[in-house]
Amino acid sequence: MVDLTTSTQDDLATKANAGEAKNGDVIIANYQSAGRGRLDRTFIAPASTALLFSIYLQPQSERDDWGFLPLLAGFSIADTLRKINANVSIKWPNDLLIDEMKIGGIISTAAGSGVVIGIGINVSTTASELPVETATSLKLAGVSKLDRNFLLPLLLNAFETDFTAWDQGESFLERYSQLSATRGREVTIIGPAESAMRSRAQTFDEQGRLHLEDGQIVTVGDVIHLR
Repeated sequence: MVDLTTSTQDDLATKANAGEAKNGDVIIANYQSAGRGRLDRTFIAPASTALLFSIYLQPQSERDDWGFLPLLAGFSIADTLRKINANVSIKWPNDLLIDEMKIGGIISTAAGSGVVIGIGINVSTTASELPVETATSLKLAGVSKLDRNFLLPLLLNAFETDFTAWDQGESFLERYSQLSATRGREVTIIGPAESAMRSRAQTFDEQGRLHLEDGQIVTVGDVIHLR
């Protein structure tokens, strides 16, 4: 646990690339001055209002399947938070939503001989502290259990259990799909080069990819849910 850092994701990736991290290592921050999400977007939350942590994993499964890890993390977090009455769903690939409002996100980075999974969740953030109108927090969603010292071990223990089962060959694809806010929706997907495609989100696969109704398979992209 550190009080202040630029990014738990970068800190842990640096350790992993230097051969100084081991499977299951976690870095937690009270505040990140340069936190980031997918596609190098910033993820900034006021001190003490969010859960900000990164986990280093060295899966024994095939590398081709590692693309499912951020989806696994999304499922594990959403499933656990739903047990404390937070109605969390997942927007592919890794946004955590309550009523279509974002409460958190997940980022994955290959590092060393494994993957760093970074997680940020707005816990007690107020409306005036949120960066955009489409964001929310557990507090604003009416969740009563907001003690980060309670939530963090709850989430870490659940993810450890789920990751171990997945790494031993158990499929989480159907369970992820059941909590998906994207499956079955008309979507626009913005690719890394700002290319856009529109179709219906149909299914996911064990590599973490999104399959569209028109036959396209998406590995990376920013999804916009269409109403």
